[in-house]
Amino acid sequence: MYSTIHALPERPLQLRSLVTAGGELELSLVEIETPALADDEVLVRVDASPINPSDIGLLFGAADMAAARYSGTATRPVVKAPIPERAMPGMAGRVGQSLPVGNEGAGLVVAAGASAAAQALLGRSVSALGGAMYTQLRNVKVGNCLVLPMGITAAQGASCFVNPLTALGMVETMRREGHTALVHTAAASNLGQMLQRICTADGIRLVNIVRSAEQVALLRSQGATWVCNSNSPDFTVELTDALVSTGATLAFDATGGGPLPGQILACMEAALNRLATVYSRYGSTTHKQVYIYGGLDTRPTEFPRNFGMAWGMGGWLVFPYLAKLGAPAVQALKDRVARELTTTFASPYAGEISLTQALQAEHIAVYGQRATGAKYLLNPNKI
Repeated sequence: MYSTIHALPERPLQLRSLVTAGGELELSLVEIETPALADDEVLVRVDASPINPSDIGLLFGAADMAAARYSGTATRPVVKAPIPERAMPGMAGRVGQSLPVGNEGAGLVVAAGASAAAQALLGRSVSALGGAMYTQLRNVKVGNCLVLPMGITAAQGASCFVNPLTALGMVETMRREGHTALVHTAAASNLGQMLQRICTADGIRLVNIVRSAEQVALLRSQGATWVCNSNSPDFTVELTDALVSTGATLAFDATGGGPLPGQILACMEAALNRLATVYSRYGSTTHKQVYIYGGLDTRPTEFPRNFGMAWGMGGWLVFPYLAKLGAPAVQALKDRVARELTTTFASPYAGEISLTQALQAEHIAVYGQRATGAKYLLNPNKI
């Protein structure tokens, strides 16, 4: 049994992404059953959910959205797009599965399970993590909810988990692995700006890598000291200088493909050698690490072995990492997010759209770019 404070729609809408065996992506809205609640769950009316790059990765898969076709009706739009044949092997695991999308969101708890912890959230505004958040109603475990402070709107609280905990997880990784400074790519993103604010507040040296002079100016206007433009002809020299100044030997790379991860390791080695007093044919003995946590560049990762033998390159995802930290450490990070939600962890959006608008060409053209300043907020209950 559970209690509710609102009449609930019997068939809430949910955004789904399907890859067909014929090599096509299909996006649509489907009606689902109102979820049954376990004792330790609450039902959230989702009023805001960010469209993060990780969400776009699941939403579009490897489809060519430039060739998308739009059909359906005004209330039930359908989007179909071809998936290049070469990309289908990477989609094999999801062929034929209609997948819900959306990592996180916020809204009002409209029903609660029988447990005391669930009942305590009834009528409260919460941020929630649970996947499948691009839906009007979502049942979520109590432990995956964060009660929003009084006066904080769902829009302000929608991005409490993915970006804030990713940025804090990067800093925590740096500390626990014995590094003293950081490098971050795609640094003009919402996440990158958030990381800069954390590092400024905590006195951490951060080297930001961006792709344009405008992004350099943006971060410098926010107090960043070290910002390097990867499209500058002097990029490797400027990056090496920044690494000498900061001593950074740990990087988090959002691009994943192309030469950038290797360039970072090479510049780290060059910075260490510039300060070395003894030559070693095996390179610096200081360990240099690049963690790839995104895939903005879909090319293969290519790098020359010109950075000695003390190095590492691997994958990093925030939630598996947080699982290793343990509940007390994670709760401390969540508490900081709640305290600094409108400052350090504030997330600006280019606009707010409904479920149907999320499947319209003009909006996909904007948020599908994953570009700085083009992040959208989805409101599944917007009419």
